[in-house]
Amino acid sequence: MAIDRTPVLKRCRQLGIDPVVMGINKESHRQPKRRRRQESEYGMQLREKQKAKFIYGVLERQFRGYYDKAMKTKGITGDNLMSLLECRLDNVVYRLGFARTRKEARQTVRHGHIMVNGRRVDIPSYQVKAGDVVAVASKAKDLLPIKEAIVASNGKAAPAWLEVDIEKLQGSVLQTPVRNQIDLEIDAQLIVELYSK
Repeated sequence: MAIDRTPVLKRCRQLGIDPVVMGINKESHRQPKRRRRQESEYGMQLREKQKAKFIYGVLERQFRGYYDKAMKTKGITGDNLMSLLECRLDNVVYRLGFARTRKEARQTVRHGHIMVNGRRVDIPSYQVKAGDVVAVASKAKDLLPIKEAIVASNGKAAPAWLEVDIEKLQGSVLQTPVRNQIDLEIDAQLIVELYSK
């Protein structure tokens, strides 16, 4: 299995992402290098695609699969793509506050600590749907990483398309997210333009 081992802060600096988006409260004190050349249209499109892949922790083949699925779905392709990425189980676990970062959420899911509608699911790319109930498994409720994540996310509200019950350590998907409910600064239209060449 391919793994992206690039240091997170370095990659954030390259792509112009605030590390808080990744769930990391560190700051880099290095000064970004001044770009001498104006970025080309292709360069901007590629950077948006790399940004989306890096934030959601998806590699190229899987990302292309999401794009193909988004194209076949009714509606605006870019919005469909963002919605598909947002409905990944590891992202939902992160958004509910059961993990501090998406990487930690992915590991939590892989280790079988997450239940969807009462069934254990250990596939991070599992697509949740409206009405699904995502909960921490009863054996995992006392795990230190989950407790730390809940303490860290105490003041942070879940997105409008999710409802979370911290006492029961579960959340429900109220609806499929629409583009204006996704708070990431990614221009999905540029990704669509890149793939449609």
